[in-house]
Amino acid sequence: MIIQEYAKRRQRLVETLNPNGLAVLFAAPSRRRNRDVHFPYRPDSDFFYLTGFPEPAAVAVLVPGHPEGEYVLFCRERDPKLELWEGPQAGLDGACNHYGADRALPIAALDAVMPELIAGRECLYSLMGNEPDCDLRVIKWAGVAEAEGPRTELRSLSTPLHEQRLFKSRHEIRKLRRAARIAAAAHKRAMRACRPGMNEYQLEAELLHEFIQRGARAPAYPPIIGGGANGCILHYILNNAELQAGELVLIDAGAEYDYYASDITRTFPVSGRFSAEQAAVYEVVLASQRAAIAAVRPGNPWNQPHETAVRVLTEGLIELGILSGDPVRRIAEKAFQPYYMHRTGHWVGMDVHDVGDYRVGDVWRVLEPGMYLTVEPGLYLRPDTPGLHKRWWNIGIRIEDDVLVTREGPEVLSADAPKSLQEIEQWMAG
Repeated sequence: MIIQEYAKRRQRLVETLNPNGLAVLFAAPSRRRNRDVHFPYRPDSDFFYLTGFPEPAAVAVLVPGHPEGEYVLFCRERDPKLELWEGPQAGLDGACNHYGADRALPIAALDAVMPELIAGRECLYSLMGNEPDCDLRVIKWAGVAEAEGPRTELRSLSTPLHEQRLFKSRHEIRKLRRAARIAAAAHKRAMRACRPGMNEYQLEAELLHEFIQRGARAPAYPPIIGGGANGCILHYILNNAELQAGELVLIDAGAEYDYYASDITRTFPVSGRFSAEQAAVYEVVLASQRAAIAAVRPGNPWNQPHETAVRVLTEGLIELGILSGDPVRRIAEKAFQPYYMHRTGHWVGMDVHDVGDYRVGDVWRVLEPGMYLTVEPGLYLRPDTPGLHKRWWNIGIRIEDDVLVTREGPEVLSADAPKSLQEIEQWMAG
């Protein structure tokens, strides 16, 4: 069943390509962490999306020309000595029998065979810009092929492939749903464990424990655990400060399950109860998020949730007395930007900031079923903001959920994580 899923993806992609073209994708290289220690291997998302092949030192070639296209996989031959240290390898037989390749060839033969495959082809598709060494090899192959025959045009594979990845299949949605549920459970664990005097990294440990216990072997990105003033730093990842009574802590953390990401943010009081000022700001952010989620509907432009969030946030800042004046005029003046300086969402999928265009030409693209995105408004009230009263200082709040566009409207896959003031305080009280 899984092999069939990858075969369908390859076939869909091949149908968008020039029948007299050729597409080549490189596996991600193994990355060294330090000296002779490597990071745990994580395949390149584009490569894995089309192949499901989990090993480095591999190159996939898609050859249009017959109904399903031909899938050629260059990979390592089995090496018993290396398998002793690192475990089983697919080898050439496994590439065909377990990963659906029509042909498997030794990776050592790549440079000799590729010009032969390219010869006579009108164009060569690749994902330029990821790995300079790979780009140079593609250019070299095309040059060798051209010396022996007609010129082969180099084309980007990004546009058709990333457009395809933007729309999630049922198989992908099952994985995304699991990733979101795992992350939501981890956020709940961190909320319940939180106490004044803990260190931020201790909450990070609670998150990672829950991720791994539930089958997500790694976070989808470095977790953000920001207590007090650190919650006003958008991508704070030091996670090494003591959590103080009376402060908020902002946790932005997602799990990666079977190569699919979740991305959830919750903000809650270290001591278990919001102060009056914290609660007032929190309600503004929550109202803006709920309104933005409601705008995640088929037919709405991509930017509508953001515009909705900005409107509610600006109105809320005026009601709190942090801003003044007419909301429409203040929005036009971007008066909200000292307090809200980022977009309201991004695509999610195999990458936490997933591929896919946000505009088609000069126009925001229209939301369609199968798209998957975050909705994450926030307010960051820093002491260095001119004119901000001291009562609001160091209140940093972001609320983020993962939302699937369906025919009926938005479906929040991360809804298990407590979000309202009452839900959070009750959960933290145990």
